[in-house]
Amino acid sequence: MLGTLVPTTCASGFMGAVSGSRVRVGSLRAQDRGMSNTLADRPATLIFDGDCGFCTTAVRWLERTMPRVPATAPFQWTDLAAFGLTEEEARSRVWFVTGGRRYGGAGAVAALLRGQPIPALRVLGWLATVPPWSWAAAAGYRLVARYRYRLPGGTPACRMPAAA
Repeated sequence: MLGTLVPTTCASGFMGAVSGSRVRVGSLRAQDRGMSNTLADRPATLIFDGDCGFCTTAVRWLERTMPRVPATAPFQWTDLAAFGLTEEEARSRVWFVTGGRRYGGAGAVAALLRGQPIPALRVLGWLATVPPWSWAAAAGYRLVARYRYRLPGGTPACRMPAAA
């Protein structure tokens, strides 16, 4: 079913990664960032590479262990334009889209952590946005993304394309 969003799970009650779940009137509008007008009304969604065994394994682990998990969708089964994403962006990193905002890579992980009910996870999520921890989080994410085909659940299909 290409072209339609097929969420694999949606835990009810997921709190947005930022205060409020909708874009406020007068704030930067979704269409100003090239996103659909209805993006702010969509449920929080974690978009990942469904062809990557490591990515799929990691998302299933999150679904089993995190108190709050948004809808999850492989980008291959998702209408990316509805989320303001290109295939190249979706292929390059995980995306967390909530309340009209998009977070990619380490930012997606941090935003997911900030939406958790456990204070220690929220603190980790906020720390991952502040230098020097944000630098370490970004470097760690890049390292995992680069070598995900060697990690548990990974396969040669998980290898990231070489930079041009």
